[in-house]
Amino acid sequence: VVSILPDSSGGSVGSKPRGGFGVGPVLNGGEAPLRHQQPLTGSTAHDAVLVLDPSPGENFGHPVVLFYVDVNVTKKRCSHLDGIYLDECLTLALKGRCQNQLKRRQAAPERLMSNGRLGGGALRGGSIGAGGGSRLVERTIGGLCEVHFLPLVVRVGDGNRTQRLRCVHAEFAMCPQPLPISSPSLPVSSCELNKNTRRCHQQPLATHLSCRLYQTCDHAVLISGGWRQQMTFQRHVQNLQRFYKMLRNNGFHKDHIKTFFASSGQLPDDVEGVYSATEKAVIRNHVSYVCRKQHCADTLVLYLNSPTRNDGTMLLWDANLNGIADLKERYSVNELLADLAGCKATRVLLFMDQSYSGVLSKRLRGSQKHLNVVLIQSLGAAMSRLLEPWAGLLNVTLAGAPCNATPPLTDGELRREYQGCQNLPTALWHQK
Repeated sequence: VVSILPDSSGGSVGSKPRGGFGVGPVLNGGEAPLRHQQPLTGSTAHDAVLVLDPSPGENFGHPVVLFYVDVNVTKKRCSHLDGIYLDECLTLALKGRCQNQLKRRQAAPERLMSNGRLGGGALRGGSIGAGGGSRLVERTIGGLCEVHFLPLVVRVGDGNRTQRLRCVHAEFAMCPQPLPISSPSLPVSSCELNKNTRRCHQQPLATHLSCRLYQTCDHAVLISGGWRQQMTFQRHVQNLQRFYKMLRNNGFHKDHIKTFFASSGQLPDDVEGVYSATEKAVIRNHVSYVCRKQHCADTLVLYLNSPTRNDGTMLLWDANLNGIADLKERYSVNELLADLAGCKATRVLLFMDQSYSGVLSKRLRGSQKHLNVVLIQSLGAAMSRLLEPWAGLLNVTLAGAPCNATPPLTDGELRREYQGCQNLPTALWHQK
């Protein structure tokens, strides 16, 4: 088998090579590599793959430990590969072409197994975990070479790229229950999202109907990509359900809440307005339209709950099932900032329930194009440095009502004057 990662250069991960094929020829029966799958040094076929997940309750990406398992390797040869010899040879796999790859030999992989919390009966395979927590793993592997996602493990010569990785339950944690997700009949890569030549989803998003003349409304966009079925769990559905219900309780109209989830957008009936997360162009066009349209949005809420690379890039969905995060399958920090730059909404609230929110936080603090954008992390505490110049943005409710009105606003006044939509004077619309 070979391993393919969404965030690695060329998609593959490697250890010290023992012979075998590069990832391109392996997947294509020995033919020339695919355009996005140039083989890397050390990207070889192995007998098996073992993945240990120290933090099975956390969102991806977070550090996981990936070993290649090879049989019929001598103890001397295994030692030469910096491997661990346990009748079979286990070699630690790291991402290729990362900045600190040359430094990784400073920490021998035996340290991962010498600690009792990572050894013995506490190991699990597949979407799996080992005791000890991610801090030990980060300290041992270090930096940008870490593996942060479950790889796509493909048998040599399998043109269908069937995932061979399976979760094995042990004492550390239960195997997560993946959602039953149906794939579209046509791969989304064959849909031309920017041209109306194919029907790519059952319910097309009519963005131009979101902003009505002489009216300003509260809008929300919920993004939970998931990337693959093995990384999409019931808790992600529950996150969307709870956030959607919270928005509805704060007066957001169901027509103004757009949710992008997994491959087919399937969610329980209590969440309406759900679309496939495969449609990156639709997501960006909708966010940009609401932001660019004068007086369209009072409060614009974005809820982000996707697997995330260490540069802050969100993974949407592996639409072509090749295991590699192609340009159409990932939503970068640069793209998100471009879509929100100069947003005409009164306030933009970014609720980040995913890894590596610090990347976006740092960019926002130094930007003069996002003065009305507030980042709220999943812990519930907003970034204090970000809020100092614009603290008034959070002295209101989610719908923009003052928090300390005297006398307090009645429920009727909240609904009529702040929640949902409000009519604006004609003169205000024609000022610009």
